[in-house]
Amino acid sequence: MAGTTNFALLHGGGQGGWIWNETRAALEQQGGDELRVVAFDHPGCGSKRARDTSGLSVDDVAEEFVADLLGSGMRDIILVGHSNAGTIMPKVAAMAPHLLRRYVYVSCIAPPPGASVRQVMSEGRHNSITRETLSGGRLRDMFCNDMAPDFADAFMAKLGQDSWPTLRALDETVWAYDHLADKPSTYIICLQDQALPAEWQDTFATRVHAKRRVRIDAGHQVMNTRPQGLAEILRMEACRI
Repeated sequence: MAGTTNFALLHGGGQGGWIWNETRAALEQQGGDELRVVAFDHPGCGSKRARDTSGLSVDDVAEEFVADLLGSGMRDIILVGHSNAGTIMPKVAAMAPHLLRRYVYVSCIAPPPGASVRQVMSEGRHNSITRETLSGGRLRDMFCNDMAPDFADAFMAKLGQDSWPTLRALDETVWAYDHLADKPSTYIICLQDQALPAEWQDTFATRVHAKRRVRIDAGHQVMNTRPQGLAEILRMEACRI
């Protein structure tokens, strides 16, 4: 459709495209027929839960996502990623820059070259990341600090069903960011985030060469707790050149 703004929503580790349901609905409500919004699943997540992800690298995940983008028929895309999608977006930017118009990082991790996601997270308040950590009680503190108890219960009930990222992806250490210097990009900092503290997010924003930083008073799962506010921000960022 002529004039349509295309949003591709990319989830983080241990979750699926379902995390975007509230924000996708808010975007569609606010933008009507002028928007096309697609939430994609990584291997092992959502519609792809039956997949064996044990041998997949970050590059493999990025390559499959590019194939999914091509299959969607979307072009001139606003790519929106959350959390561990920060490890995928720079690789997608290198593989398929012709498909993408703007990059929006929502509390995304961006490990320094030579360090893994596991190592970065081990420096924080939650210590090391293991499969037990990813499925254990710490997640409620990390992800649900700004949720009402009933909402948090429902959210936690959905976790543990998605198997990405693999341990191999958690231990990847080869990251490149210089090619992002000329990419139109925005980093949304979640001020109440207990998984990636705001000061970390500022560092990550610098690392991915984000041209703009927007702050929102929300926790890590901003797309679930502040969908209308996040949708408004995304629509405004999509209007920028």
